[in-house]
Amino acid sequence: MWMASAHFLPVFLFSRPPIMQTPAFLDRDRPDVPDLVVPGGITPFFLQGRPVRGRLIRLGVLADVLLTRHDHPAPVTRLAGKALTVVAALASALKFQGSFSLQIKGDGPVPLLVADCTDTGALRFYARTDEDALNALLAETPNPTDRDLLGNGYLALTVDQGPDTDRHQGIVDIAGDDLAAMASHYFATSEQHACWIYLSCKMTDAGWRAGGLVLERIAGEGGSHVVGDEDADASWETATILATTLTSRELLDDTLPPADLLYRLFHEEDLQIGHPRALAYGCRCSRARLADVLQGFPDDDLDHMAQDDGQIVMTCEFCNIDFRFPRKDISSHAG
Repeated sequence: MWMASAHFLPVFLFSRPPIMQTPAFLDRDRPDVPDLVVPGGITPFFLQGRPVRGRLIRLGVLADVLLTRHDHPAPVTRLAGKALTVVAALASALKFQGSFSLQIKGDGPVPLLVADCTDTGALRFYARTDEDALNALLAETPNPTDRDLLGNGYLALTVDQGPDTDRHQGIVDIAGDDLAAMASHYFATSEQHACWIYLSCKMTDAGWRAGGLVLERIAGEGGSHVVGDEDADASWETATILATTLTSRELLDDTLPPADLLYRLFHEEDLQIGHPRALAYGCRCSRARLADVLQGFPDDDLDHMAQDDGQIVMTCEFCNIDFRFPRKDISSHAG
């Protein structure tokens, strides 16, 4: 999504994550934005002999880099951090090539929230706010719930594997007071299997941090549970009870390795930890792509977009980067 000025919508770190820099020369058409990767951003696991698999998600410093590119009030920033976390968690459970997106549209002070994650773990988000409605809400309720911010509407999850493939989408009504409950409602309604989700995003001494824990109840071969039904129910209940002991402080602690945190939670179970997956700073905007967009406008529209200095400014709504194009260098291909 974009506007012309305009705005448009269009990393690799370890637990206690070290930052790795990708050379800028790899993409000369990109603006000067952070190239960060969190190699241990997602830690998959399962409980041997139990109908439970899960994923621990920790964005680390990536959360601060993504969230601080936007000047949102703290409640909106927290909501965005949780959206980035849940879309990363859900995308990591799928086999696809392309992007997996979460879109929430409602009638609240945040009428649109979009977060997406590619198959390589590249993350980005956009939140549209109604400033008057948001200020009124925060004046009355300084710590609003996610539902207060979003209002009534729908939540959509979409897998987009490119222009030559069909999109796969699931849509449910917004239900629950927080984003974790809304995502759990999606699983119960659309996927029809139990899912337990915990999300947290807070400002810490190290900056913004976001993370989450997702448990899914799974079936064995042929759709039957890996243990008897009563035992499966008990095993699932035990896993969720153990998961509820997780605190936000533990989840967002950069100094606590993911494996240590998971063993702290599930040491009484036969915990099996899978191969970590990377998360990354993931905006895909570029000057070339935007130049193509501008050339699709008639000359009159391009003249109207130009500012007093003769520049057309387009701002990416995902990464909040300004792209400046001299009007004289843009030739319309419209009509």
